[in-house]
Amino acid sequence: MIFDYAPAPESRSVVRLRENYDLFIDGEFTPGKDGDQMSTVNPADETELARFTVAGASDVDRAVAAARRAYDTVWSRMAGAERGKYLFRIARVIQERSRELAVLESLDNGKPIKETRDVDLPLVAAHFFYYAGWADKLAHAGLGPDPRPLGVAAQVIPWNFPLLMLAWKVAPALATGNTVVLKPAETTPLTALVFAQICQEADLPPGVVNIVTGAGETGRALVEHPGADKVAFTGSTEVGRQIARSVAGSDKRLTLELGGKGANIVYDDAAVDQAVEGVVSGIFFNQGHVCCAGSRLLVQESIADELLPRLKDRIAKLRLGDPLDKNTDIGAINSAAQLRRIRELTDSGAEEGVERWSPSCDLPPSGYWFAPTVLTGVSQAHRVAREEIFGPVLSVLTFRTPEEAVTKANNTPYGLSAGVWTEKGSRMLWTAERLRAGVIWSNTFNKFDPTSPFGGYKESGYGREGGRHGLEAYLG
Repeated sequence: MIFDYAPAPESRSVVRLRENYDLFIDGEFTPGKDGDQMSTVNPADETELARFTVAGASDVDRAVAAARRAYDTVWSRMAGAERGKYLFRIARVIQERSRELAVLESLDNGKPIKETRDVDLPLVAAHFFYYAGWADKLAHAGLGPDPRPLGVAAQVIPWNFPLLMLAWKVAPALATGNTVVLKPAETTPLTALVFAQICQEADLPPGVVNIVTGAGETGRALVEHPGADKVAFTGSTEVGRQIARSVAGSDKRLTLELGGKGANIVYDDAAVDQAVEGVVSGIFFNQGHVCCAGSRLLVQESIADELLPRLKDRIAKLRLGDPLDKNTDIGAINSAAQLRRIRELTDSGAEEGVERWSPSCDLPPSGYWFAPTVLTGVSQAHRVAREEIFGPVLSVLTFRTPEEAVTKANNTPYGLSAGVWTEKGSRMLWTAERLRAGVIWSNTFNKFDPTSPFGGYKESGYGREGGRHGLEAYLG
């Protein structure tokens, strides 16, 4: 029997959007000096959600100055246990407002509500709870008997996990005694601006957290500002290179979490149905807008004919549509620019001779949409095997021996993530030891925990976020 799904939309009424959002500097919302604004749209229907201020160089100056005052006079002098209380308070407010934040994230980003509700928001709160616990235990983190904060942290986050990336950066920075100036992505600023309200609700001292909105020029002014002691960036490898060049020769500390082209390796002894679920989660979670996505499937040749039909059958059951519908598996692509890139790279595969498959899928008439896609007949030379697509597109390659699997998995300029599917523990460990990737999952994919470090090698960046390791980037 085939069951049909009735729509199950989450209500938008829990979100109270303002028409215009100002910058958040020194504990207050304040207009920008230049008066410039941008708008953010709902990628599911292209309607405008709100307008927000574009921070110019003078606004960034004000934010950095506020962060410096708060660092010098209040935050760095506060006992760790007291700082921890503020982080605990923020975590609790996030939990109290989690439904509102989940709906707002889906509206602004395009990802399904079941992901923002069940993955993003619980992890956001968990990161603040986790680092709140570290605030008075820094001497026991293995980073020296008396570790010291660096000062003002300039943080730039991407659009794929707006609130979660904020938590990854803000929570350890505050726990270690630093103050923050954060710039969210220009297509997804709204949850960061609501987080500013949460800082007010938690009575966080003015200037400890500052939010400046805008596009690339705002981010450049922030990371190049002479008053910043630490720069943390998550985003594209191209922009990461520019930031690395801009801070070279300065005394700024830098961590970069950049792109990826993760390999998901399925051996012939893997539990096939379990592996299929992991492959689907690895590439179609958040529409493939995941730097550690398993975008390259490496399947052992002897089981390829068994696995691929089951994979396609499972993909055909995914539901694409309204991100606020609780039944939706695949939401909207975040922006028109990202949709163009996904189309261009996927078309290049077809032009180079790979076989392209998508299930029968009705795309909504408005908004930015791309059907889940599988590319087979892919070789190492194809662009779709080398370049990060950052969308719901899976490239399939085959291998015969474990040595060939490792060679193909490592044949990439990136080194962020990998997955290994096998029932043999010895084979899992043998493979993991040889993979050049920062995070390797065994018989699962895309599992995150605030206690576990995350980061990559090569063009995927350097430094670690999360866990005890995540404290090191903010301590001198």
